[in-house]
Amino acid sequence: MHPSLWISKTGMHAQDKQLSVVANNLANVATVGFKRDRAEFEDLFYQIQRQPGAQSTQDNQIPSGLQIGTGVRVVSTQKVFSTTGFQTTEQPLDVAINGRGFFQILLPDGTIAYSRNGQFHLNSDGDVVNGNGLPLEPGITVPRDATNFTVGEDGTVTIQTPGNVQPQQLGQITLVDFVNPGGLQAVGSNLFLATGASGDPVEGTPGQDGLGFLKQYTLESSNVSVVEEMVNMITTQRAYEMNSKVIATADQMLQFVNQNV
Repeated sequence: MHPSLWISKTGMHAQDKQLSVVANNLANVATVGFKRDRAEFEDLFYQIQRQPGAQSTQDNQIPSGLQIGTGVRVVSTQKVFSTTGFQTTEQPLDVAINGRGFFQILLPDGTIAYSRNGQFHLNSDGDVVNGNGLPLEPGITVPRDATNFTVGEDGTVTIQTPGNVQPQQLGQITLVDFVNPGGLQAVGSNLFLATGASGDPVEGTPGQDGLGFLKQYTLESSNVSVVEEMVNMITTQRAYEMNSKVIATADQMLQFVNQNV
C-alpha cells in the first residue's frame, strides 16, 4: 500500500485531536478561571534510506541523505496559565488571584485539589465552599450574625458583627504555587491535582514570595481568546482537508496503476 496513505492518516488523526482541544477551549470561554489548552505536535520516526554524512567516496560525504517521515501525532496538551482579565461583581465571596497561585480545595477523600476559580459560596454551616460544595482549605466559617465579610489582599478574612466596633478576624486564605503549573492534572470542575511533573505545592501568603494578591468582588476571566481559537479552527480544518487531498491523490495514483499497468 502507498505509504502516503498511512502518513496522511496520522495527519488527519492529529488534526482531529487538535479540533477537540479547540472545541474544549471555546466551550469554556465563560468558565471562571479556566486556562486554555494548547496541543503540541511531533513528527514520527523516519525511514533512513540514505544516511546523512555517510561516505559517498573515500574523500566525500553525503550532505543531507534521504529520510522519509512517517507522519505526526499530538504528543501532549499544555495548559497556558496566562491571565487575560478580571470581571467585577457585587458578591463578597468572589475572590480573584492577581498573579501566581492556586486556592486549595478539600476533596471528600481528604486530599487537596487546586483551583483558580474564586467563585465561593456559603453552605448551611457557614463554611466557605466552591460551587460543588467542597470547602476551602484552610477552612473559613462565617457566623450567622456577620454583617460584613472582607477579604484583604493578603488573604486576611474579617467580619463585622452587631455591637462590635472592631472587625473580627476569622482566618487566613493561603495560596500554593508549583514550580511547573503546566504539569498539574486537570480533573474537571475547575480543579487540578499535583503530579510528579508539577512538583510539590508550596504554600504561602498572598502577595508574598512571588504569589499573587487577592481581589475581593472580582472573578478571573477565562484566558480563551475567541479570535485565536477561530484562527486555530480554520487552520486545523485546512490541514485536515489537505491531508484528505493527499489520500485522494494517492488513491488516484493507485487507480492509474491498476488500470494502465
